[in-house]
Amino acid sequence: MTQIHRRFTSDHVRHLFRTYHAGVMTRREIEETLGIGKTRFFALAKLFRKEPAAFSIAYQRRTPSKLTSQVEEEIFKALLLDKSLIDDRDIPITFFNYSAIRDRLRKQGIEVSVPTIIKRAKAIGCYQKKAKKKIHDQEVLTAATGALIQHDASHHLWSPYASAKWILISSLDDYSRKILYADFFKAETTWAHILAAQALICRYGVPLRYYVDSLRVFRFVQNRDSFWKKLNLKTDEADPEWKQLLQGLGIEILYALSPQAKGKIERSYRWLQDRIVRTAAIEKLTDIDEVRPVLREELHRYNHLQVHSTTGEIPDRRFEKARREGLTLFRPWVLPKPFRSAKDVFCLKVTRVVNPYRRLSFHQVEIPIRHIPPGEELDLHLVPDLSKETVEIRIWRKNTFVQSVTFPVKAFPRVHF
Repeated sequence: MTQIHRRFTSDHVRHLFRTYHAGVMTRREIEETLGIGKTRFFALAKLFRKEPAAFSIAYQRRTPSKLTSQVEEEIFKALLLDKSLIDDRDIPITFFNYSAIRDRLRKQGIEVSVPTIIKRAKAIGCYQKKAKKKIHDQEVLTAATGALIQHDASHHLWSPYASAKWILISSLDDYSRKILYADFFKAETTWAHILAAQALICRYGVPLRYYVDSLRVFRFVQNRDSFWKKLNLKTDEADPEWKQLLQGLGIEILYALSPQAKGKIERSYRWLQDRIVRTAAIEKLTDIDEVRPVLREELHRYNHLQVHSTTGEIPDRRFEKARREGLTLFRPWVLPKPFRSAKDVFCLKVTRVVNPYRRLSFHQVEIPIRHIPPGEELDLHLVPDLSKETVEIRIWRKNTFVQSVTFPVKAFPRVHF
């Protein structure tokens, strides 16, 4: 059936709605006369009630029927720029991202749809067919936020103009698909993962479980971790510090046995990788601090603007809705006794014995200890501050704080913080 504005005049439809409001005709009679459904009827009725005299069904195009030559040129430039990135073997981009092109043009004040961009791409040979998606049948199902945090790291050349690869560490809530934490680090260390856990827990609360791979930071595997290899130590019988930290907070840890089993966070990595690398290549970014704003921008887009393909909802809205409805397993973060600072929880821990000279020795650096007898075992809580290139050593004797001392990181050249 042809459109309503092609079959009736505005005066005719206006008269029908006047008779409806006068009680002469019913809704069904008008729907049958105009050949429309209930939804369309109420939409027209609303327009009529708003301005009866100015009511019109004339079709008005909301967007220009033809793009200007300047807009066409910008689309052409954006497509060729994407093609140059794909053709460059040093840049890990292998396909066109028309949504990213649309967003980039939007920053320039150009509003154009993805289908329009694809149409222009086909015309100049910058089009690729979508690859068939592989069926993913391994999935972790949760019913509340905080039930499972997927945590992982990606070692990648995030900018083709950077001199080294960086580590992106991120944590994703399984239920909402919201990325709760993400940041770049120059090296993947236990301390980097502790900082990630601290940022998430202090902001959102203590989750029920973490879901990680079998990286040595997270898990001791007997046949791999030769440093701890002893006949009386088997897999999981020696706990890495990150694992001790989370278990001390009552967080259960689950291990994925393959990358495919962590598909949800792996897919978010692919999305971020394509967007960030593409922007870094276009803007020729070289430093980690230059790429961090790009990461924050893409995180905001992913969490607050993008509808997730699986849930059909924007991750942040799904996350907040679950919390309002009580669908959350996050527990409030409370500083455990007898600690007086979060530094004593989120830290690296070692144990040392006071020597006969009442000193503690840590990597050939001696720390004087007062009022503690020789032979006493003390706990050292190490809190690095890499921005200041310092490390604070907080010394505890059982449940009593003894003292704190700060050293430059260079004092411990063999320690990788």
